[in-house]
Amino acid sequence: MRVAVTGASGLIGTALVRRLEAEGHRVLRLTRSRPTGPDQAHWDPAAGELDPEVLAKADAVVHLAAKNIGDQLRWTARTKREILQTRVEGTGLVARTMAGLAGGPGSPGPGEPGPGSPGAPASGGPRVLVCASGVGFYGDRGDEVLTEASSGGRGFLADVVRRWEAAADPAREAGLRVVHLRTGPVQTAAGAGLPKQALLFRLGLGGRFGSGRQWLSWVSLDDIAGAYLHALTSGDLQGPVNVVAPNPVTNAEFTATLARVLHRPAVVHVPAFAPRLALGEFADEMLLVSQRARPARLQETGYRFQFPELEPALRHTLGRGPGES
Repeated sequence: MRVAVTGASGLIGTALVRRLEAEGHRVLRLTRSRPTGPDQAHWDPAAGELDPEVLAKADAVVHLAAKNIGDQLRWTARTKREILQTRVEGTGLVARTMAGLAGGPGSPGPGEPGPGSPGAPASGGPRVLVCASGVGFYGDRGDEVLTEASSGGRGFLADVVRRWEAAADPAREAGLRVVHLRTGPVQTAAGAGLPKQALLFRLGLGGRFGSGRQWLSWVSLDDIAGAYLHALTSGDLQGPVNVVAPNPVTNAEFTATLARVLHRPAVVHVPAFAPRLALGEFADEMLLVSQRARPARLQETGYRFQFPELEPALRHTLGRGPGES
Protein backbone atom coordinates (compact mmCIF):
# COMPACT_ATOMS: atom_id res chain seq x y z
CA MET A 1 0.00 0.00 0.00
CA ARG A 2 1.20 3.51 -0.77
CA VAL A 3 0.32 6.00 1.96
CA ALA A 4 0.49 9.78 1.61
CA VAL A 5 1.34 11.39 4.95
CA THR A 6 1.09 15.03 5.97
CA GLY A 7 3.09 16.06 9.03
CA ALA A 8 5.51 13.19 8.39
CA SER A 9 8.40 14.99 10.11
CA GLY A 10 6.53 15.53 13.37
CA LEU A 11 6.61 13.37 16.49
CA ILE A 12 3.80 11.02 15.47
CA GLY A 13 4.60 11.25 11.76
CA THR A 14 8.20 10.15 12.26
CA ALA A 15 7.15 7.13 14.33
CA LEU A 16 4.38 6.23 11.88
CA VAL A 17 6.55 6.49 8.76
CA ARG A 18 9.14 4.26 10.41
CA ARG A 19 6.43 1.71 11.24
CA LEU A 20 4.84 1.83 7.78
CA GLU A 21 8.15 1.30 6.02
CA ALA A 22 9.08 -1.52 8.41
CA GLU A 23 5.79 -3.22 7.44
CA GLY A 24 6.66 -2.94 3.72
CA HIS A 25 4.39 0.00 2.82
CA ARG A 26 5.55 2.88 0.63
CA VAL A 27 5.26 6.42 2.00
CA LEU A 28 4.70 9.66 0.09
CA ARG A 29 5.55 12.59 2.34
CA LEU A 30 3.53 15.75 1.71
CA THR A 31 5.71 18.67 2.73
CA ARG A 32 5.33 22.44 2.74
CA SER A 33 9.05 22.75 1.98
CA ARG A 34 10.73 22.13 -1.36
CA PRO A 35 10.68 18.36 -2.10
CA THR A 36 14.14 16.78 -1.96
CA GLY A 37 13.39 13.29 -3.24
CA PRO A 38 10.91 11.12 -5.18
CA ASP A 39 9.13 10.16 -1.95
CA GLN A 40 8.14 13.79 -1.27
CA ALA A 41 5.58 16.15 -2.81
CA HIS A 42 4.70 19.78 -2.12
CA TRP A 43 1.46 21.04 -0.63
CA ASP A 44 0.46 24.33 1.00
CA PRO A 45 -2.74 24.10 3.08
CA ALA A 46 -2.77 27.83 3.89
CA ALA A 47 -2.76 28.65 0.17
CA GLY A 48 -5.12 25.78 -0.71
CA GLU A 49 -2.50 24.04 -2.86
CA LEU A 50 -2.55 20.27 -3.24
CA ASP A 51 -2.02 18.70 -6.67
CA PRO A 52 -4.72 16.02 -7.21
CA GLU A 53 -2.35 14.12 -9.52
CA VAL A 54 0.09 13.75 -6.64
CA LEU A 55 -2.58 12.45 -4.28
CA ALA A 56 -3.94 10.11 -6.95
CA LYS A 57 -0.76 8.05 -6.63
CA ALA A 58 -1.66 7.01 -3.08
CA ASP A 59 -3.97 4.26 -1.82
CA ALA A 60 -4.60 6.01 1.49
CA VAL A 61 -3.89 9.31 3.24
CA VAL A 62 -2.84 9.96 6.84
CA HIS A 63 -3.36 13.61 7.78
CA LEU A 64 -1.33 14.74 10.79
CA ALA A 65 -0.17 18.27 9.96
CA ALA A 66 -1.38 21.01 12.34
CA LYS A 67 -0.02 23.53 14.81
CA ASN A 68 1.08 21.86 18.04
CA ILE A 69 -1.25 22.95 20.85
CA GLY A 70 1.69 22.91 23.28
CA ASP A 71 3.95 25.23 21.27
CA GLN A 72 2.89 28.11 23.52
CA LEU A 73 1.86 27.48 27.11
CA ARG A 74 -0.21 30.64 27.33
CA TRP A 75 -2.70 30.83 24.49
CA THR A 76 -3.29 34.19 22.85
CA ALA A 77 -6.17 34.93 20.49
CA ARG A 78 -3.71 34.49 17.60
CA THR A 79 -2.47 31.14 18.93
CA LYS A 80 -6.00 29.82 19.28
CA ARG A 81 -6.87 31.01 15.77
CA GLU A 82 -3.82 29.17 14.38
CA ILE A 83 -4.65 26.00 16.31
CA LEU A 84 -8.11 25.99 14.74
CA GLN A 85 -7.22 27.15 11.24
CA THR A 86 -4.34 24.77 10.67
CA ARG A 87 -6.60 21.84 11.53
CA VAL A 88 -9.70 22.89 9.62
CA GLU A 89 -7.95 24.27 6.51
CA GLY A 90 -5.58 21.32 6.07
CA THR A 91 -8.23 18.67 6.69
CA GLY A 92 -10.70 20.40 4.38
CA LEU A 93 -8.14 20.64 1.57
CA VAL A 94 -7.20 16.97 1.81
CA ALA A 95 -10.86 15.86 2.05
CA ARG A 96 -12.01 17.98 -0.91
CA THR A 97 -9.11 16.79 -3.06
CA MET A 98 -9.86 13.15 -2.25
CA ALA A 99 -13.57 13.70 -2.92
CA GLY A 100 -12.76 15.22 -6.31
CA LEU A 101 -10.64 12.24 -7.25
CA ALA A 102 -13.43 9.89 -6.17
CA GLY A 103 -15.93 11.65 -8.39
CA GLY A 104 -17.57 13.93 -5.86
CA PRO A 105 -20.38 13.19 -3.38
CA GLY A 106 -21.75 9.69 -3.50
CA SER A 107 -21.70 6.31 -1.81
CA PRO A 108 -21.68 2.66 -2.87
CA GLY A 109 -24.97 1.20 -4.01
CA PRO A 110 -26.73 -1.66 -2.21
CA GLY A 111 -24.54 -4.73 -2.00
CA GLU A 112 -21.44 -2.90 -3.22
CA PRO A 113 -18.24 -2.85 -1.10
CA GLY A 114 -17.48 0.40 0.65
CA PRO A 115 -14.25 2.31 -0.04
CA GLY A 116 -11.31 0.98 1.92
CA SER A 117 -13.02 -2.39 2.39
CA PRO A 118 -11.84 -5.71 0.90
CA GLY A 119 -13.05 -5.86 -2.70
CA ALA A 120 -13.48 -2.10 -3.05
CA PRO A 121 -12.39 -0.61 -6.39
CA ALA A 122 -8.85 0.73 -6.50
CA SER A 123 -9.57 3.54 -8.97
CA GLY A 124 -10.39 7.14 -8.14
CA GLY A 125 -7.40 7.94 -5.96
CA PRO A 126 -6.99 7.11 -2.25
CA ARG A 127 -9.99 5.42 -0.67
CA VAL A 128 -9.09 5.87 2.99
CA LEU A 129 -8.47 9.02 5.01
CA VAL A 130 -7.12 8.65 8.55
CA CYS A 131 -7.06 12.00 10.35
CA ALA A 132 -5.47 13.04 13.61
CA SER A 133 -7.91 14.19 16.27
CA GLY A 134 -7.95 14.46 20.06
CA VAL A 135 -9.76 13.42 23.23
CA GLY A 136 -10.18 17.15 23.83
CA PHE A 137 -13.49 16.53 22.04
CA TYR A 138 -15.00 15.35 25.33
CA GLY A 139 -14.11 18.40 27.41
CA ASP A 140 -13.81 18.21 31.21
CA ARG A 141 -15.95 15.21 32.29
CA GLY A 142 -14.85 14.25 35.79
CA ASP A 143 -15.14 10.49 36.47
CA GLU A 144 -17.43 9.74 33.49
CA VAL A 145 -16.19 6.86 31.33
CA LEU A 146 -15.97 8.15 27.75
CA THR A 147 -16.29 6.04 24.61
CA GLU A 148 -16.72 7.03 20.98
CA ALA A 149 -20.49 7.05 21.59
CA SER A 150 -20.15 9.79 24.24
CA SER A 151 -21.28 13.30 23.39
CA GLY A 152 -18.89 16.18 22.87
CA GLY A 153 -18.01 18.49 25.72
CA ARG A 154 -17.52 22.20 26.19
CA GLY A 155 -14.47 24.39 25.87
CA PHE A 156 -12.04 25.63 23.27
CA LEU A 157 -10.49 22.25 22.37
CA ALA A 158 -13.87 20.51 22.26
CA ASP A 159 -15.04 23.06 19.69
CA VAL A 160 -11.77 22.74 17.74
CA VAL A 161 -12.13 18.96 17.49
CA ARG A 162 -15.77 19.18 16.36
CA ARG A 163 -14.85 21.56 13.54
CA TRP A 164 -11.66 19.61 12.75
CA GLU A 165 -13.54 16.35 12.25
CA ALA A 166 -16.37 18.04 10.35
CA ALA A 167 -13.82 19.40 7.85
CA ALA A 168 -13.44 15.83 6.54
CA ASP A 169 -17.11 15.68 5.51
CA PRO A 170 -16.41 16.08 1.75
CA ALA A 171 -14.45 12.81 1.74
CA ARG A 172 -17.13 11.10 3.82
CA GLU A 173 -19.88 12.34 1.51
CA ALA A 174 -17.95 11.03 -1.49
CA GLY A 175 -18.21 7.52 -0.01
CA LEU A 176 -14.64 7.27 1.23
CA ARG A 177 -13.72 5.60 4.52
CA VAL A 178 -12.77 8.29 7.02
CA VAL A 179 -11.29 7.60 10.48
CA HIS A 180 -10.63 10.20 13.19
CA LEU A 181 -8.06 9.05 15.75
CA ARG A 182 -8.81 10.89 19.01
CA THR A 183 -5.43 10.69 20.67
CA GLY A 184 -4.67 11.22 24.34
CA PRO A 185 -1.49 12.78 25.79
CA VAL A 186 1.52 10.97 24.34
CA GLN A 187 4.05 9.51 26.76
CA THR A 188 7.42 9.65 25.01
CA ALA A 189 10.90 10.96 25.78
CA ALA A 190 10.97 12.41 22.26
CA GLY A 191 8.19 14.87 23.02
CA ALA A 192 8.00 17.96 25.17
CA GLY A 193 5.66 17.13 28.05
CA LEU A 194 7.17 14.02 29.64
CA PRO A 195 10.83 15.20 29.53
CA LYS A 196 9.85 18.46 31.26
CA GLN A 197 7.94 16.56 33.93
CA ALA A 198 10.83 14.14 34.42
CA LEU A 199 13.24 17.05 34.87
CA LEU A 200 11.07 18.55 37.61
CA PHE A 201 11.02 15.20 39.41
CA ARG A 202 14.80 14.86 39.14
CA LEU A 203 15.11 18.29 40.74
CA GLY A 204 12.80 17.22 43.56
CA LEU A 205 9.99 19.47 42.33
CA GLY A 206 7.59 16.81 41.08
CA GLY A 207 4.04 16.58 42.34
CA ARG A 208 0.35 16.57 41.52
CA PHE A 209 -1.66 19.38 39.97
CA GLY A 210 -4.81 20.59 41.68
CA SER A 211 -6.80 17.88 43.43
CA GLY A 212 -4.94 15.10 41.62
CA ARG A 213 -8.28 13.37 41.00
CA GLN A 214 -8.51 14.42 37.35
CA TRP A 215 -8.18 11.54 34.87
CA LEU A 216 -5.39 11.30 32.29
CA SER A 217 -6.12 9.18 29.21
CA TRP A 218 -2.51 8.64 28.20
CA VAL A 219 -1.05 6.57 25.35
CA SER A 220 2.43 5.44 24.30
CA LEU A 221 3.97 6.61 21.03
CA ASP A 222 4.37 2.96 19.97
CA ASP A 223 0.63 2.40 20.32
CA ILE A 224 -0.21 5.57 18.41
CA ALA A 225 1.82 4.32 15.44
CA GLY A 226 0.21 0.90 15.83
CA ALA A 227 -3.28 2.41 15.95
CA TYR A 228 -2.71 4.38 12.73
CA LEU A 229 -1.55 1.22 10.96
CA HIS A 230 -4.57 -0.63 12.37
CA ALA A 231 -6.92 2.10 11.10
CA LEU A 232 -5.37 1.98 7.64
CA THR A 233 -5.71 -1.77 7.30
CA SER A 234 -9.03 -2.43 9.10
CA GLY A 235 -11.67 -2.01 6.42
CA ASP A 236 -14.61 -1.91 8.85
CA LEU A 237 -13.18 0.85 11.05
CA GLN A 238 -14.49 4.36 10.46
CA GLY A 239 -15.57 7.48 12.31
CA PRO A 240 -14.12 8.50 15.69
CA VAL A 241 -11.67 6.13 17.41
CA ASN A 242 -10.21 6.77 20.86
CA VAL A 243 -6.46 6.18 20.80
CA VAL A 244 -5.78 5.92 24.52
CA ALA A 245 -4.42 3.12 26.69
CA PRO A 246 -7.12 0.89 28.22
CA ASN A 247 -5.99 1.84 31.73
CA PRO A 248 -6.21 5.62 32.32
CA VAL A 249 -4.85 7.02 35.60
CA THR A 250 -5.58 9.99 37.79
CA ASN A 251 -3.07 12.81 38.02
CA ALA A 252 -2.11 11.59 41.50
CA GLU A 253 -1.54 8.05 40.16
CA PHE A 254 0.52 9.36 37.27
CA THR A 255 2.62 11.43 39.65
CA ALA A 256 3.26 8.48 41.98
CA THR A 257 4.15 6.20 39.05
CA LEU A 258 6.59 8.65 37.48
CA ALA A 259 8.22 9.22 40.87
CA ARG A 260 8.63 5.47 41.32
CA VAL A 261 10.14 5.03 37.85
CA LEU A 262 12.63 7.86 38.45
CA HIS A 263 13.27 6.95 42.11
CA ARG A 264 12.48 10.51 43.11
CA PRO A 265 10.05 12.03 45.62
CA ALA A 266 6.69 13.45 44.60
CA VAL A 267 5.90 15.73 47.50
CA VAL A 268 5.08 19.01 45.76
CA HIS A 269 1.41 19.93 45.46
CA VAL A 270 0.63 22.64 42.92
CA PRO A 271 -2.77 24.16 43.78
CA ALA A 272 -5.08 24.74 40.84
CA PHE A 273 -4.92 28.52 41.07
CA ALA A 274 -1.16 28.57 40.35
CA PRO A 275 -1.20 27.12 36.80
CA ARG A 276 -4.40 29.06 36.08
CA LEU A 277 -2.66 32.28 37.10
CA ALA A 278 0.48 31.48 35.09
CA LEU A 279 -1.03 29.80 32.02
CA GLY A 280 -4.64 30.89 31.85
CA GLU A 281 -6.94 28.81 29.64
CA PHE A 282 -4.14 26.37 28.78
CA ALA A 283 -4.11 25.15 32.40
CA ASP A 284 -7.82 24.30 32.43
CA GLU A 285 -7.75 22.64 29.00
CA MET A 286 -4.49 20.70 29.37
CA LEU A 287 -3.39 20.32 33.00
CA LEU A 288 -6.54 20.32 35.14
CA VAL A 289 -9.00 18.72 32.70
CA SER A 290 -10.38 15.28 33.56
CA GLN A 291 -10.95 12.83 30.68
CA ARG A 292 -11.47 9.13 31.42
CA ALA A 293 -11.61 7.79 27.87
CA ARG A 294 -11.75 4.12 26.85
CA PRO A 295 -10.46 2.72 23.49
CA ALA A 296 -13.69 0.83 22.76
CA ARG A 297 -13.46 0.78 18.96
CA LEU A 298 -9.80 -0.24 18.90
CA GLN A 299 -10.44 -3.15 21.24
CA GLU A 300 -13.63 -4.20 19.43
CA THR A 301 -11.70 -4.43 16.15
CA GLY A 302 -8.88 -6.50 17.62
CA TYR A 303 -6.10 -4.02 18.31
CA ARG A 304 -3.66 -5.27 20.97
CA PHE A 305 -1.83 -2.61 22.96
CA GLN A 306 1.91 -2.86 23.37
CA PHE A 307 1.70 -0.79 26.55
CA PRO A 308 -1.69 -1.08 28.27
CA GLU A 309 -0.22 -0.11 31.68
CA LEU A 310 1.48 3.18 32.54
CA GLU A 311 4.54 2.05 34.49
CA PRO A 312 5.95 -0.29 31.79
CA ALA A 313 5.30 2.44 29.22
CA LEU A 314 7.23 5.03 31.23
CA ARG A 315 10.09 2.62 31.93
CA HIS A 316 10.31 1.81 28.24
CA THR A 317 10.32 5.38 26.97
CA LEU A 318 12.62 6.69 29.72
CA GLY A 319 14.98 3.70 29.53
CA ARG A 320 14.46 2.73 33.16
CA GLY A 321 14.55 -0.90 34.23
CA PRO A 322 12.90 -2.00 37.50
CA GLY A 323 16.10 -1.57 39.50
CA GLU A 324 17.55 1.52 37.84
CA SER A 325 17.81 4.88 39.56
